[in-house]
Amino acid sequence: MYQQMIFVNLATSDLDASKKFFTGLGWELNAQFSDDSTASYPVSDTIVVMVHTPQKYLQFTKKEIVDSTKSSEVLIALSAGSREKVDELVEKAVAAGGSVSGETQDHGFMYGRAFDDVDGHTFEVVWMDPAAVQG
Repeated sequence: MYQQMIFVNLATSDLDASKKFFTGLGWELNAQFSDDSTASYPVSDTIVVMVHTPQKYLQFTKKEIVDSTKSSEVLIALSAGSREKVDELVEKAVAAGGSVSGETQDHGFMYGRAFDDVDGHTFEVVWMDPAAVQG
């Protein structure tokens, strides 16, 4: 059965720093789809983060690359299996050179935090109580 995938493509000003950061999250580099201009990180069976040098990124678009330390071009939201997993990923991001972004959101049935990677791309990590989702 076909399973649709999402490839999140991001430009980086320093590919080596990005590799160190994403590996620090516990994400394993997929060497088959990585080279000196791209790093590929499968996040799940259906989500892959692709980090590209500016020159490589510009092969996919004619638009100007946003300075993600000053402007937001996308907000990437990832689900987590528990509140603890939310905190764990954000703590890994900070330890790997990222920074906390915004305030912790705690609505009881939903808990979320966010971090910026080394280039300023924002990742939101959210847990939602399965009982609340079911209605």
